[in-house]
Amino acid sequence: MSDNLDLINEYKDQVRILKNQINELEDASKSKDSANKRCLQKLEHSQQDLEQANKKITELEDQVQKLTKKENE
Repeated sequence: MSDNLDLINEYKDQVRILKNQINELEDASKSKDSANKRCLQKLEHSQQDLEQANKKITELEDQVQKLTKKENE
């Protein structure tokens, strides 16, 4: 009988430990998801900034070419 109680108590401890580990893993997963979302947002903003910068560069190159043509005429 005593052995059974010892086993039950041991299983209870193991279940408690496993529940704590699950909670820790879930918290870590949530933190990782949040970090991934922030990184994705930064990447999207960087992509938009890059597109705007490339557009501005193209516009400036066109202006330089027009000015160069006018000077050569």
